[in-house]
Amino acid sequence: MCVQDADQVAQDMEKKENLDNRRKSWPLHCELLPAKMHNLEKGSPLKSPSDRVSSGNSFPLESICEDTVIADIKQNPMNFVPSLRSGEWSDIGGRPYMEDTHICIGDLAKKFGFDFLSEEAISFYGVFDGHGGKSAAQFVRDHLPRVIVEDANFPLELERVVTRSFLETDAALAKTCSLESSLSSGTTALTAIIFGRSLLVANAGDCRAVLSRQGVAIEMSKDHRPFCSKERRRVESLGGFIDDGYLNGQLGVTRALGDWHLEGLKEMSERGGPLIAEPELKLITLTKEDEFLIIGSDGIWDVFTSQNAVDFARRRLQEHNDVKLCGREIVEEAIKRGSTDNLTVVMVCFHSDPPPPVVVERPRVRRSISAEGLQNLKCFLEG
Repeated sequence: MCVQDADQVAQDMEKKENLDNRRKSWPLHCELLPAKMHNLEKGSPLKSPSDRVSSGNSFPLESICEDTVIADIKQNPMNFVPSLRSGEWSDIGGRPYMEDTHICIGDLAKKFGFDFLSEEAISFYGVFDGHGGKSAAQFVRDHLPRVIVEDANFPLELERVVTRSFLETDAALAKTCSLESSLSSGTTALTAIIFGRSLLVANAGDCRAVLSRQGVAIEMSKDHRPFCSKERRRVESLGGFIDDGYLNGQLGVTRALGDWHLEGLKEMSERGGPLIAEPELKLITLTKEDEFLIIGSDGIWDVFTSQNAVDFARRRLQEHNDVKLCGREIVEEAIKRGSTDNLTVVMVCFHSDPPPPVVVERPRVRRSISAEGLQNLKCFLEG
């Protein structure tokens, strides 16, 4: 083994220090952010992909290729590289019109022509449940991903960027509807962004995202409905009220994009109205125990509990390991169980193999309450 001189040792130490600093720059933490970010300042818009300034901080943890770091990662039991597969299915259900829509983008940066100097794709998935028409849901589906990726702080400050983009898209929708009133409507929105091992879920409304972790359902979002105590307190603090389970007697959700035409629900002022477009966020670091994510419109959750949906999906994936077919079977099962709403499911699997058999211990409790009623009760108790 050769002996390095003092200059070489100093250079190696400097490299290691720079490497450590870069690793600390990517925030992989797990928390539900408080929904108070109205005053976030928008970063300077980019005129073209070439205007973006590249940064060493844009590398996720696994992209650093020093031998010593690779050795550390191999010893880390949390090390996991998701192998993404996605599928989707929707059905009009018992409604006369289809107002649900969805989106699946495997590589968000490539889709819009940006290069972040990262070997890992940034994937984007979303479900949008419209009401009062389909225009708002389609507008948000088409505009929100671009607003997110064009933010100057994307992807380094994902939480701030996503929150800001929801609000900006809502404001753009207000302007569009003021110019063409026939487009006036509203939509809930739930999106999931996967960057390396980071999963960020943003929700405004009553769509829901559920993660399967070794067969156990982990709810990645909370339904924003008027009977939730936390939402009710927020609504009443902003001058709104709940009447017969509806926000201001008009709407079955307390967060949504659009609905600017409904009197008394939204205001352009800093204080805002009782109906807000600001999403609640949840960011986690995926591990090998995480199997798949189910994103569904509320028509699914009217007849499925979160755990029941995970159980159903695991059985189907173990049978055929076809993620798109699994989504279709969830929708068809929801119809059999009596769901009368529009139905949409987006599924994202994190492994190429089907989920392994596991035994999930659950209390044996006899109950005769619907999935929707159970969720309502849970939300009320948590509030």
